[in-house]
Amino acid sequence: MKILMVMFPAMAAVLFSLNLAVAAPSNVQDSSRHLYDRVMEEFKHRDYEAALAGFRFFLELHGHSSLAANAQYWVGECQYRLGRYKDALKSFYHVVSYYPLSPKLAASTLKIGQTYTRLKDHEKARMMYERVIDQYPESAEAELARKALDASPLREEESTPQLTGSSSSE
Repeated sequence: MKILMVMFPAMAAVLFSLNLAVAAPSNVQDSSRHLYDRVMEEFKHRDYEAALAGFRFFLELHGHSSLAANAQYWVGECQYRLGRYKDALKSFYHVVSYYPLSPKLAASTLKIGQTYTRLKDHEKARMMYERVIDQYPESAEAELARKALDASPLREEESTPQLTGSSSSE
């Protein structure tokens, strides 16, 4: 029901903006921002299903807008928070692959690492965290990646001496 409550006003806003788009192209940008903001409110209220549907709808209507990369990132974030980690990976990789100038690149790369951690693929997670640190060293995401590496199970395994099976006491 909430999805309908989100989608109906969004669709009405879009239809309204399409009528004005012929006369005033800037209104399309205004309506895309309005729709994006409304969907963000759903996310902030932790209604991830409604937000996921809304961001997907946004991308269908405004896939070439300046907010498209952000919307794609938030699709991944909704999926991540819903525990749909494989879908989230695809969404975050989509940001990295198709929006190379996006301000969401560092965040998407970090989320890829965090998603691999959730999937227990610690080697890929480590590689992504290192990529964040290398490519965005002064970012808040790099700091989070450093903390993730410090807490990583791989760190503990690397510092634990390996037993070889042969012992001098035999």
